[in-house]
Amino acid sequence: MHSVLTVIAAVCALLALAGAAYFGLCVWAARRFRRQRSAAVLADYAPPVSLLKSLKGLDPHMYAAFRSHCLQEYGEFELLFGVSDPNDPALQLVARLQQEFSNRAVRIVPCPKSLGLNGKVSTLAQMLPQARYEHILINDSDIVAGPNYLGRVMRAFAGERVGMVTTLYRGLPGRSLPSKLEALGLSTDFMGGVLVAREMEGGVRFALGATIATTKSVLREIGGLEALVDYLGDDYELGARTAAAGYQVELADAVVETALPDYTWREYWAHQMRWARNVRDRRRAQYFGLIVTFGLAWGILAVLAAPLAWWTWAALAVIAELRVAAAIAIGRGVLADPGVLGDLWLLPLRDFAALAVWLGSFGGNEIEWRGLKFRLRDGKLERM
Repeated sequence: MHSVLTVIAAVCALLALAGAAYFGLCVWAARRFRRQRSAAVLADYAPPVSLLKSLKGLDPHMYAAFRSHCLQEYGEFELLFGVSDPNDPALQLVARLQQEFSNRAVRIVPCPKSLGLNGKVSTLAQMLPQARYEHILINDSDIVAGPNYLGRVMRAFAGERVGMVTTLYRGLPGRSLPSKLEALGLSTDFMGGVLVAREMEGGVRFALGATIATTKSVLREIGGLEALVDYLGDDYELGARTAAAGYQVELADAVVETALPDYTWREYWAHQMRWARNVRDRRRAQYFGLIVTFGLAWGILAVLAAPLAWWTWAALAVIAELRVAAAIAIGRGVLADPGVLGDLWLLPLRDFAALAVWLGSFGGNEIEWRGLKFRLRDGKLERM
C-alpha cells in the first residue's frame, strides 16, 4: 500500500510541476501582451459599425450593459437588438434605452424564424440583413464595456488582412460561491490559456463570444451565419473559419465584463460541462493538455498521498507560487479584475472543481443548454 501511495504521489507531483511550467508560461504570455499593448500605436481607423445583440430573457445587470454601449465615445454606429419572442421581457429594457438615448440609433429587429438549434445564431442570421454598415460587432447581451471599447476594437482592423477582432473578458460574479468560482476561473486560468495559445499558435485562431467584430464580406466568404445555426460554439467556429480563410484574428486592447448569475451547484456544473465538452469536441489535443492546468490540485493530492516526503511539499510550494503569480499577472495585470486578490484563497477549491469537470467531461457528449438536453457531435447540437 505504501509503494502504491508513493507512485500516486510521484505522478501527482510531476503533474504539479508541469502545471507550474504552464503557469510560468501564463505569466510570460501576460507580460508579453501587456508590453505589446503599451507599445502599440493605435491607428486612426473608425469605420461605421453595426452592433448586433441577440435577446432571450433577462440577464444580471442587463440595463447597465445596454447603457454602456450607448455611452461609447465613437463616431457612427447603430445598436440592433434581435428577438424571436415579441413578449420577451428584455424588450422593456430596450424601450427604456430608446427613451434615455433618443439621440442614438437603437432598433429592435423581429426574428420569428427558427433556423436551427442555436437560437442565438438563428436570431443573428436574421438580423444581419438589417444592419446598415459593412462592419459588424456581435457580443452577448450581458456585456458591459468601457467608453473606449468600440474605438479600440475597430482600430485593430487597421492591421494587415485582419478579418476578425475579439477581446478578453472578466466575470462580474453574483453572491453565490459557484458564481465566484466561475469568475475566478475566467480571470486566473481561462484567459491565461487564451494568451498562451496566442503565443504558441502564432496568433489567435478562434474568437470569444464577449466580442466578435468582423465584416459582412468576411462572413460571406466563410459561409455566413446560417452555416452555424446548429453549432454550440459559434464564437469558436467563426474565429476558426476566419483564420482558416487566411485572415488574421486580432486580440484587441480592450477588456469587457460579463455578468454571471447566482449559480446553484447544479447550474454551475451544467454550465461548466457544456463549455468543457464543447472544447473537448473541437480542440481534442489541447483539451487533453488541460491536465496540467490543475497543478495546484495535483500538488495538494501529492502531499495527501505522501505527507512525509519532502519532495511532495516542494512540488506543492512551487506550483502554489506560480499559480498565484499567474492569477495576479492575468487577473490584475491584464484584466484589471478588482475581485481577484480578495478571492485568491478560493484557488484550491476552484481548481479541484475544474479537475472534477474535466474528468466528468470524458463521460459522454450530452450537454444541457437553456433547460434542454442535447448531444454534441463535431461541434453540432443534436436533440436527445
